[in-house]
Amino acid sequence: MGLRSELLQCNLDSFLGAEILTSFLSGRGYGISSQEARRVASSIEGMGYKPEHIQQELERVARVM
Repeated sequence: MGLRSELLQCNLDSFLGAEILTSFLSGRGYGISSQEARRVASSIEGMGYKPEHIQQELERVARVM
């Protein structure tokens, strides 16, 4: 929910959204490529930041570092 709040509070483009996602995942021991992070950020934005969609996308792309 913290990630969702942060994404909603900022007027994000896919690059800034990707940076936030990368930081969020790396802080929890996961990695993501820059290209994949931008794709996920765009996808999340397009789906309206629903918590279920955010969680589904993060679980799909996160890799243990």
